[in-house]
Amino acid sequence: MAEWSQLPVELLDLISKRLSSEIDLLRFRSVCSAWRSSVPPPSSPSGFPILPNDGFSSTTWGFNLSRRIIYYIGLPQSHYQTSRITNKNGWIVKLERDKTDRMHLLNPLTMCQFKPFPENFPKMFDFWNLQISELASEYTLQSINYRPLASSIGDASNLYMEKVAFCFKDDGFFILLTIHVSGKLVMYKSGDTKWTTINDFPSPYDDVIFYEGNFYAVDNTGRTVSVIFDSEMIPSVSLVAGPVYGGDKKFFVKSCRDLLLVDKYLSVGPEDDLGYTEGLEFYEEFDCFMSERTVKFKVFRLDRSGEMWVEMNNLDDRILFLGDNCTFSASASDFNFGGKGNCIFFTDQFFPNREEEVEWKNRGIGVFHLETGSIGPMSSYHGYTEMFWPPPVWIYPTTALEDGLRQLHI
Repeated sequence: MAEWSQLPVELLDLISKRLSSEIDLLRFRSVCSAWRSSVPPPSSPSGFPILPNDGFSSTTWGFNLSRRIIYYIGLPQSHYQTSRITNKNGWIVKLERDKTDRMHLLNPLTMCQFKPFPENFPKMFDFWNLQISELASEYTLQSINYRPLASSIGDASNLYMEKVAFCFKDDGFFILLTIHVSGKLVMYKSGDTKWTTINDFPSPYDDVIFYEGNFYAVDNTGRTVSVIFDSEMIPSVSLVAGPVYGGDKKFFVKSCRDLLLVDKYLSVGPEDDLGYTEGLEFYEEFDCFMSERTVKFKVFRLDRSGEMWVEMNNLDDRILFLGDNCTFSASASDFNFGGKGNCIFFTDQFFPNREEEVEWKNRGIGVFHLETGSIGPMSSYHGYTEMFWPPPVWIYPTTALEDGLRQLHI
């Protein structure tokens, strides 16, 4: 049998193309110098122009495409028997790399950066001694600004939703799809000098996603289309599923092999007009004025053969996460939080308890349970409160971490 470090470059290339997450690719490149040189590190293109809109802004050159990765960090099973730590809860965190190659810790569902850190928080994460899994990644557009003019109007970053559906080919070719402030779909691909507007029905779009090799978009009626391209890469849309009426905001979520549609219901008014009593403390800060708030969700699964969305009443142990720029799902059994699945975590209005730092770090995050229809702040559900913040105590030990295969500078 051939020495593993002497495997042919062609075989290493085939193996690397079957690695679905960045963390697996990083581990692959860390095996030896031959493996590392056979595969380039993950990268994303940058420097996109803005879609021309005269009068909106004269202060923006264009956009950078930023990628952020959401990880689950836990103790390996081998540590459970030997460790004296009683609280072995895992941790979900979003990592953002800036231009200086430093990493920033963000709330997985919001843009809130986690600072200050607890005492003795490590400067590095040793991936050799941790259980690391990649839950999702998000792409967002960040505007490149220069000195503003007094006569400038607005902010060009408001021309687009921040969320981007992104496709990157092995040969370096890429396509990204996002939503213009007008509600229309806009596209940018390799070699373009400007954004392309995809003309379609007038209903504004709510969400986009790249799923199993195709771009999908859903408008505010629930009408779902796929974006297809002809031989000259000119885009058009094809109907995938008919409307889903009822809610106010639609989200795509990948869950195992299924594509789900989450319909978010909003209510505007004082809390005593909501018509239910469970979770009213969730809104107690807003009882003095009218406020838009989330009251419930419905979940649907795409039936592509029937070109329709089929309502789901049970997610089993799956948890759906609806963030500002990213949605993802996970199995509750994979975590050590003590909480059950069949629920949705979502961002909403801010409901901080300013006297408690932990609550402040988790502010604006609610939990909805499909089985009971109950809704409330994350802090009111036992087993979920430390999912994002504070980090588990084993993250910041009193002794220095040893070098491992992969270390992230924070």
